[in-house]
This record gives sequence, C-alpha cells and structure tokens, in this order.
Amino acid sequence: MLHHLSLGVRDLPRAGRFYDGTLGALGYRRVFDGPESIGYGLVDDQDQLLLNLTPDAAPPGDGFHLAFAAPSQQAVQAFHAAGMAAGGTDNGGPGLRPDYGDTYYAAFLIDPDGHRIEAVHRGHSD
Repeated sequence: MLHHLSLGVRDLPRAGRFYDGTLGALGYRRVFDGPESIGYGLVDDQDQLLLNLTPDAAPPGDGFHLAFAAPSQQAVQAFHAAGMAAGGTDNGGPGLRPDYGDTYYAAFLIDPDGHRIEAVHRGHSD
C-alpha cells in the first residue's frame, strides 16, 4: 500500500545516527544520503523511510506511531538498545505484549525528534 514515508527532523546527523542503529538492527540500511535527507530501505535509491531536514519539524500527536517488522526477538532487543544508545527515549522495553497477541514481541522508543516508533516480531520465541 505505501511506497515510502517521510519524517521531518530538526538535526539530520543526529537522526541519521539514531536510525542507522535502530533500522540497522532490523536489516535496513541507508540507501540514499543527501545534504537535506537520508533514506532507508533495502535497495539503493529506493527508500522506504525518508528523513527530511526540517528546522521546525514536529512529530504527529498522540495516537500515531510507526511499527517496523523485526525478523526476530533478538532484532527487537537490538533495535531498542541501539535507539537508547543513540539518544532515544524508552517508551516500552522489549517483551511480549499479550494484549496484542500471544506472540506479539515488541519494543517502543521515542526518537530524538519525538516520533514514536516500534519494532515488532510476531512469531515464536527465538
């Protein structure tokens, strides 16, 4: 359904460090790197998430977050650890979320610009 999603960020290098770690833990990488934007995905020049330098960027309000698919519970844990190390805020550490399903394993972060993100693995434990 979605081709890509763009987020405004106030400090592109800081946001890049944060998303290099969090998305790298999930198997994504920088596929585009420009002076005012960074793209993440799997194939060069085919970004699925684009960060755009926007000096007055503000995150969407409550009720909005991005959930990234994780290949394993260990990837969810690595996502959370990388985000915390790069200036993110804990919004729910790695663990099962039985309210969302018996095998819903997730971690929640708030990035340095205030965007709420999640990594989720739905499957059996690793």
